[in-house]
Amino acid sequence: MKEQIFLGVIGFSGGLVIAGGVIALMVGLGVITRFIGISHTAKHVRIFEDAILLGSVFGTLMTVYQPTIPLDAAGLAVLGLFSGIFVGGWILALAEIVNIFPILTRRIGLTKGLSLVVIAIALGKMSGSLIHFYFRW
Repeated sequence: MKEQIFLGVIGFSGGLVIAGGVIALMVGLGVITRFIGISHTAKHVRIFEDAILLGSVFGTLMTVYQPTIPLDAAGLAVLGLFSGIFVGGWILALAEIVNIFPILTRRIGLTKGLSLVVIAIALGKMSGSLIHFYFRW
């Protein structure tokens, strides 16, 4: 029993370290400040801080202990939507930081239709995810 408690504490501590690193990366890249700036919600910065902290602790608990949460189709759809928003936000923030779209458009000579390219990338990512989960790969 003591060994399991010890391993649980080590796993939880390791998860907190990883979550802290992810949050540090988000802060370092300016993802959080960018989201706050785009949404014009700077007066609610405390809520953002609390949500990030609670999300990292909750994510650590979910990863380490892997509890089974019974969700119906609607619950899974909401979870998938929020997960997709999170991953999409990360991808767009990283793409914006490294300025990949201006470099790409300049190299291939694309002058019009950049928004269609971004939408096509998003639809391709979504389609790939849906196929992945449909076939349970």
